[in-house]
Amino acid sequence: MRVRKVLLFERIMLMVFVFSLGVLFMPWRQTIPGRGTVTALRPQDRPQTVQNQIGGRIERWYVSEGQEVKKGDTILVISEISQSYFDPELPMRLQEQLSAKQGSEAAARQKMRATQAQIEAMNRGLNFQLIAAENKVKQSVNYVQSDSADLVAVQQFYRVSQARLERYEQGFKDGLFSLTDIETRRLNVQNDHAKLIAQENKLNNARQALLNAQIELDNIRAKYRESLAKAQSEMGSALSGQASAQGDIAKLRNEIANIDVRRGLYIVRAPQDGYVVKTLKAGIGENIKDGESVATLQPKDPLVAAEIYVDAMDVPLILDQSEVRLQFEGWPSVQFSGWPSVAVGTFAGKVFSIDRMASANGTYRVLVKQMTPVPANDEPWPIQLRQGSGVHGRVILNSVPVWYEIWRQLNGFPPSLEREPKGDAGKAK
Repeated sequence: MRVRKVLLFERIMLMVFVFSLGVLFMPWRQTIPGRGTVTALRPQDRPQTVQNQIGGRIERWYVSEGQEVKKGDTILVISEISQSYFDPELPMRLQEQLSAKQGSEAAARQKMRATQAQIEAMNRGLNFQLIAAENKVKQSVNYVQSDSADLVAVQQFYRVSQARLERYEQGFKDGLFSLTDIETRRLNVQNDHAKLIAQENKLNNARQALLNAQIELDNIRAKYRESLAKAQSEMGSALSGQASAQGDIAKLRNEIANIDVRRGLYIVRAPQDGYVVKTLKAGIGENIKDGESVATLQPKDPLVAAEIYVDAMDVPLILDQSEVRLQFEGWPSVQFSGWPSVAVGTFAGKVFSIDRMASANGTYRVLVKQMTPVPANDEPWPIQLRQGSGVHGRVILNSVPVWYEIWRQLNGFPPSLEREPKGDAGKAK
């Protein structure tokens, strides 16, 4: 009896040994574990805060937490708190100021046209005055030239008279001429001398007239420059007034447009379809600043994804098309690390991107999206998934014997890699 028990025990031990040996050579699928949360694949699908663009006082809430809203639905109504916008007729007041400034601009344009006409009239008048003054200068030049020629003739007559007088006086001494002839010649010399003096005075008068004509011409030009400078100054003043009026008009138009836009911002609206998760302000009559968050909105029908964090040692082994098995918290599942094909309650995913830098705790974030199309032996991700819920994932790698996996785990080696990752591994698809 005792021998039978020993033989039975040996047979059992042999069977256990054979079974254990067989298990050691069974295939084991290596995986990289990771843990994280459910998120959205697109930024516009992630929870966002709704801000009011202007400061104001809360007058009325139109939503409650958990309520579904459509894009453009009213979330909150605020009233004005800035003293600059208290006047209910402010747009009309600004419109009146705009009309006044437009009148100033029109007056400046009218002044510019009048000044331009004045400058043109001055140019025409100057042309006539210059022509007359230049003609007078030319006439004075002719007078000077004529009187200069007459002076030369008179000087010649005077010299001839003096020569004749000298000959007559010599002849009178020789007894050739009478005293009467001498006196006549002396009288002629005196007359010619008087004519010479008169001609010199006439020439001097002509030269003085020429100088006066030139001075008058220069005076006309100087007065024209002065009048032109004054008119141009008035033109510049009118142009400056027009530019200032145009600047004020643009500023007023900008203020009117800003007021129209501002009054449309008293109503805070939903930026997209979704659900009001939480209101960040409470009560009626509370003041809020511009750009302050008033509510948190969860977009409707987001394209969900899973973000899991893996150790830095395992990141080089993850390929851009690696498959992932996900276990969402709240969905019962049984997951076998080495045999993902027999896992129950898990869902298929595919690596979408890997962060280029590590997070604060030294791990790397791996973004996983749902496989499309969904494999025939799998189910699509639950539509009840909510962002922020926990998720456990395992990135599927190579298939190795069980004994190798045990040896690897005992030595702390990383999973094996059959092929080198592509150069674009980890890029978003």
